[in-house]
Amino acid sequence: MKQKEKISINELAHLIKSAFINSKVSPFNAGIVANALVKAEIDGKVGHGISRVVSYASQSKVGKVDGFAKPVEKKLKPSVISINAFNGFAYPAIDKLLLTLPKLAKSQGIALGGVYKSHHFGVAGHIAETAAKNGMISIVLGNTPSAIAPWNGNKALFGTNPLAFGTPTENGDHLIIDLAVSEVARGKILNASLKNEKIPFGWAIDKEGKDTDNPHEALNGTMLPFGGAKGAAIALMIELLSSALVGANFAFEANSFLDANGNPPNVGQILIMIDPASFVTKLSYLNRVGEMMKAISDQENTYIPGSNRFLLREKAKKEGLNVSSKIIKEITNLC
Repeated sequence: MKQKEKISINELAHLIKSAFINSKVSPFNAGIVANALVKAEIDGKVGHGISRVVSYASQSKVGKVDGFAKPVEKKLKPSVISINAFNGFAYPAIDKLLLTLPKLAKSQGIALGGVYKSHHFGVAGHIAETAAKNGMISIVLGNTPSAIAPWNGNKALFGTNPLAFGTPTENGDHLIIDLAVSEVARGKILNASLKNEKIPFGWAIDKEGKDTDNPHEALNGTMLPFGGAKGAAIALMIELLSSALVGANFAFEANSFLDANGNPPNVGQILIMIDPASFVTKLSYLNRVGEMMKAISDQENTYIPGSNRFLLREKAKKEGLNVSSKIIKEITNLC
């Protein structure tokens, strides 16, 4: 039986922050990154959660990630912002976009932000949710190191390339759609490899092109896109927008997020914000969104994407988190 232990949200965040500070990360950046990983863990996005701490720390210790980097914002057009993350963690750079873009979208109707010299940016849906809390519709895109081959290809060229959409709703339970173009997020396979657990067939193939349930073979092979050729095409679209457009590496040029080897990955992210009041009144838009949500909910056995996060957050707030004792020990050893 897997050993787990209960820990409060605040205790876990403090522990992780201490581990990062002891791994050549500034206290400011350490706090931002720790909170992002804990929030992912709370929402059940364990592949983007605390399983990332050890690999993040190993990279900051050797400079593959600059733990002291301060992202710099540059305004390119009236509603276009570029941020150089300077090979630091993505989260501080994304936070700068989330402060600037809502103001630009309100004045211009739409705003576009891009980040380059970036790193793993965690749960794309969390970015979209913050935008929704600011009254904005958003689309979030990002590329990752290579994991998916072109359709019918045998060499990975595209990343798992997360895609998220968010919109405000009248009741405040904002609609968030968050997915990777792979059949599953690569983080789930990473998490399974750390726990030595098998994965379902159909998630990935090994380096010889054979279906596998071994997460280690999957990480050395190629992940499968959702929807076959259509998923691979969406991966290509995201690749071009989040790398060629912003000046970041393509997936096949980027080094791994998972170890301390090689140069910084220099991946990119794109965030688009739209003010719904640019077309109709905000109230009219929210009413129409509400009508759609009701139409979905009125059918039996339907599901509003992302809605399980509210119960998970409430449970974690009241009861704390049950997390792997092994991972907690590894994090504690970093402190």
